[in-house]
Amino acid sequence: MSPSSPLRELVQGRKVVALVGSGGVGKTTSAAALGLRLAVDGQKVLVLTIDPARRLANSLGLDALGNKETRIDLSPLRARGIEAKGELSAMMLDLKTAWDELVRKDSRTPEQAEAILKNRLYQTVSTVLAGSLEYMAMEQVQRISASGRYDVVVLDTPPTANALDFLGAPDRLMDMLDNDAMRFVLGPMLKAGKFGLKLFALPSSIVLKTLARFTGADFLRDVADFFVAFEGMYDGFKARAAQVKALLSSPQSAFVLVTSPSSLTIDEALFFHRALSDARIATAAVIVNRMQRDPRAQGGAESQPALIEALGRAQIADAPSDASIAAQQSVLSASGQAAAGELLSARLARTLGEQAALADVDQREVQRLAAQIPSVPLYVAPRMRRDIHDLLGLWQIHESLGTL
Repeated sequence: MSPSSPLRELVQGRKVVALVGSGGVGKTTSAAALGLRLAVDGQKVLVLTIDPARRLANSLGLDALGNKETRIDLSPLRARGIEAKGELSAMMLDLKTAWDELVRKDSRTPEQAEAILKNRLYQTVSTVLAGSLEYMAMEQVQRISASGRYDVVVLDTPPTANALDFLGAPDRLMDMLDNDAMRFVLGPMLKAGKFGLKLFALPSSIVLKTLARFTGADFLRDVADFFVAFEGMYDGFKARAAQVKALLSSPQSAFVLVTSPSSLTIDEALFFHRALSDARIATAAVIVNRMQRDPRAQGGAESQPALIEALGRAQIADAPSDASIAAQQSVLSASGQAAAGELLSARLARTLGEQAALADVDQREVQRLAAQIPSVPLYVAPRMRRDIHDLLGLWQIHESLGTL
């Protein structure tokens, strides 16, 4: 089903627009293009990426982005006669910096914060532990949404094998931090605080001594120190995670699936859609990026006779190139045949035919996607002739979005 309203109207009034999908399908560029469009229309927009590949800065024409919101200068759009009514900012989540800032903010005392920041287990949790990135992204979404500084946050999520990993990973991380089994084993230490470390010397600490044989006493001390230092902070972490999950599951948020026209990514998009649906989260729209342009839709000459005529009008010689002559000579020299070379008109006709065939394949895949999710608005964007590194390129992407 083809929608009559533009994509920006479908996400109008939402506080969060999350773009999800597999890797390499153009999520980051789509997020930047949508954010730009909403800013031009008059909204205060933050594009937040948690994809560590740093593509957002490149798409916006910046050298780098950091963990602070960066205001984007929209004046280059005036060259196209476009006057932005709103504001656009961008931010790339720096995982370690974000965790450190949160610890300093939530700690009851500077000493507690310092103890956590120096703990080796914390340094692992805050950088490489599964779910850490997604949890911190939710913290940032909650913080930014609650601040009221922006009308909408456009969230560029990292590549994932499951659309719901983004929602479920923070729960898994919090389960680890608030693990009942770990608290049972380390209970004496937690109750005794730093003095509990002396329990390693007691003969009754059979469980701890057994664990220490496999993990090392230093590791257990780090774990104990970590849980002692985090005492009193779990409730705040879990409460904010619950708040942002409620926000993302509410009508105030929209999930936009981004894919490409290959059969594999179309299958992944259908899987993502089913996963969201099972979680009672509606897919607001689907964007299919990098559709092969169909030369037949552009008009102009297609057949070799028509191309010969067009080349003649343009005063371009319909002659074989040196490269084509050399290629044919290498093939035909064994038989002693003379190589005439392939005419320019013939090469152009063959290239146009190949592009048309590729466009037909892409079109069939997108039609398959549309047939299986007929109630979801579907948009297609053509394959761009160059990489996007500036605002005008982003504007072109959004303006090129079409429907089936």
